[in-house]
Amino acid sequence: MNELRYIKDVILKCKYKYIAGIICIFMVDILQMVLPKVLGVLTDKLKSGNFTKDDLVTYSILIVVVSISTAVFRFSWRYLVFGVSKLIEKTIRERLYIQYQRLSPNYYNVHKTGDLMSHATNDIDNIRMMVGQGVALISDSLLLPAAILVMLILTAGVKMTLAAFSPMIFLIIVVVSNVKNMHIRINRMQEAISDLTEKTRENISGIRVVKSFVQESEEVEKFKKSNLHNKEMNLKFVRIMSTLHPFVMAISYLTFAITLLYGGLKVIYSEITIGEFVTFAGYLLQLIWPIAALGWVTSIFQKGIVSLKRVNILMDENPDIVDSDDSISIDSLDWKIEMKHLNFTYPESHTPSLENINISLKKGKTLAICGKTGSGKTTLINLIPRLFNASAGTLFIDDVDINRISLSSLRKNIGYVPQDTILFSATIKENICFFRDFDDESIIKAAKAAGIHNDIIDFPRQYETIVGERGVNLSGGQKQRISIARAIIGNPSLLVLDDCLSAVDTHTEALILGALKEIMKERTSIIVSHRISAIKDADEIIMLDEGRIIERGNHDSLLEQKGIYCELYQKQLLAAKIEEEE
Repeated sequence: MNELRYIKDVILKCKYKYIAGIICIFMVDILQMVLPKVLGVLTDKLKSGNFTKDDLVTYSILIVVVSISTAVFRFSWRYLVFGVSKLIEKTIRERLYIQYQRLSPNYYNVHKTGDLMSHATNDIDNIRMMVGQGVALISDSLLLPAAILVMLILTAGVKMTLAAFSPMIFLIIVVVSNVKNMHIRINRMQEAISDLTEKTRENISGIRVVKSFVQESEEVEKFKKSNLHNKEMNLKFVRIMSTLHPFVMAISYLTFAITLLYGGLKVIYSEITIGEFVTFAGYLLQLIWPIAALGWVTSIFQKGIVSLKRVNILMDENPDIVDSDDSISIDSLDWKIEMKHLNFTYPESHTPSLENINISLKKGKTLAICGKTGSGKTTLINLIPRLFNASAGTLFIDDVDINRISLSSLRKNIGYVPQDTILFSATIKENICFFRDFDDESIIKAAKAAGIHNDIIDFPRQYETIVGERGVNLSGGQKQRISIARAIIGNPSLLVLDDCLSAVDTHTEALILGALKEIMKERTSIIVSHRISAIKDADEIIMLDEGRIIERGNHDSLLEQKGIYCELYQKQLLAAKIEEEE
């Protein structure tokens, strides 16, 4: 029952529909008992010569009524049980998606996207099959044999019934002995489809890189290996089912053979009538379906249980970053940022990414961070919106430990432009407002400040232009500027720009920074960039190297130090002159 913990409330809420559906299945099974009995009675009447026209009309009407009633009850149980399974599918998929939103960024660093997609598709589909088709089949497989067993005993006695059912012992032994093996193979099959999904997603996302390096053939070979592994894992499961199904059918026909032999002898010795034999045989024919379905039912439940366990593991994951019990809102604070002896090491690493960072950034001031790749720039700014947790007592907003600030109030006051620009498959307008309630005037104003307005109005549909997946139909600079517009439209208290002007030329960069100056004047700002031209007007500039601050000051004081910053500035000046001459 604990395995159902994330869907138990939905099952309990719909329990009456489930019960009504199972009652309808029971009614179908009861009605199925009528036809063999009618055939038996008709056989005895025909043999005795007592069959009349009234009997013909009566039994014909009875069969029609039974057929219509069976159809009504069969529709009812399908509508009820499958309806509940669809509701459970919808609910668990929504809860899984909510869990995806709750999990911390680091979770996605160590788990494959393909595996997460498989949870939301294959695994949930298997759960739906288990709570829908599986429940219906298991109910039918229990109720129908029970009803048939009662009718067999009433028709031909206990001995003949036990003789007919004796081969079932071997069937139960075979099914039970294969349950564990089926569980293992289904688990491996699910893992294989997850790997295949990830491989496909990765290749489609990187198709332009694949084509630019002419690696189509190599990628096809990699896919073939993953696809072959998926096929092999599926075949291992199919082998079990391929063995089980013929065995089940053999048992069914063996049961019928025993009935024919034993029942025929009883007819010969006049222990039962021909009509009773026909009735008995008719019931046994109806028993073939639930017996044959036993392997299918086992497969559905094994797949569902494996998938349910996989989903439960993900649902049990707790986010690393959550609100503390004494969390507070910071809507009215001034956004003075302080870092005191801040150190940080990634969860999967043993080497510190930041060491002894001390920074004091007052409201309305701009901090610039510069340094070579891997020096810790992005790590540092990721601590401010708490994409990762800083140690207690090392990072403060208005003298409040950042770990005490509620995540919602912290993040909604931050305009963050990440290094890796992400746009969604929607219109430019929707990407800028990000489905928030902003009027057209605010959207255009933000676009102008980000230097993207003129580009947008050149598009045929302007702000209603559909952006392709991840902004594929835009240039790198256009994507970055739309991302900047998205960050500044909400008038955030803190603006964080993580090397977000790398894809624009120096002239466009100057225009954007000039437009942003007015916006940044009244708010705290942090700019990360490799270009000195983008950060030279900052109130304070820090140079990072291997997670440590090695130089700090404003532009002029850093030039006077004749250190790494000055050397970088001279190189960039020289590069700019060469570019102008060319």
